[in-house]
Amino acid sequence: MMLLRCIKSENQKLRHSLIFPACLVIPVIPAVMGTFNYLQNAGILSRQWYSLWTQHTLFYASFFYAPLIALYCSYLWRLEHQNNNWNVFMTAPVSIPCLYLGKLSVIFRITFLTQLWVGILYVLCGKIIGLSGFAPVDVYFWLLRGTLAAAAIGALQLFLSMVIRSFSVPIGIALVGSVFGMMASNKGLGLYWPYSLMLMGMNSNKTTDVLGGNTLPFILSTLIFFLAFYLTAVQMLRIRDVRT
Repeated sequence: MMLLRCIKSENQKLRHSLIFPACLVIPVIPAVMGTFNYLQNAGILSRQWYSLWTQHTLFYASFFYAPLIALYCSYLWRLEHQNNNWNVFMTAPVSIPCLYLGKLSVIFRITFLTQLWVGILYVLCGKIIGLSGFAPVDVYFWLLRGTLAAAAIGALQLFLSMVIRSFSVPIGIALVGSVFGMMASNKGLGLYWPYSLMLMGMNSNKTTDVLGGNTLPFILSTLIFFLAFYLTAVQMLRIRDVRT
């Protein structure tokens, strides 16, 4: 299948890159910050595993998650923006939707691995500081839900990295978008701002489910944003020509 060929091609671009080291190293920062913050406020954070989750996601979901995805997207487009690689990309004997979905598939796979590592770090930190028992099942559901939200952000950031040749600007946009995402979530408008979906999915800085167990509006919002950015990007690629 053409899509599988595109995914294989995108995977080859990641060989010997710094993407996977970044996937491992960067999540350690919010994990350490969240654990330290938990220990500093252990007197008022009384729900142990749930409280530790609030501190981990306070930093990770709010300031690191979206910029990490933006970093992955910027790197995948960076190769196309260099030299004449854009012309090679645009003249490949593959349909535009497959070319774009190939990149999205790779982004989602790396994001899934990042989320898996975040979950492992959370459990490790909890055991290191002496929390008893096991991490609550809710946390694993929130991790999965936060991974789903990455579909919308991945489509958005991949689109931004396609039209903006700068490597760092889309990452900065993701950080600013996350800050506004916190504000939108606090005002009950999270479903209408794509960067808020990551915070809501991860149940950032909350001990009880911010969605109240009702995930359907969240899934619909994620799907709508994903399709909007995906279709916009594909249409733009269809009308753009090779660079002379």
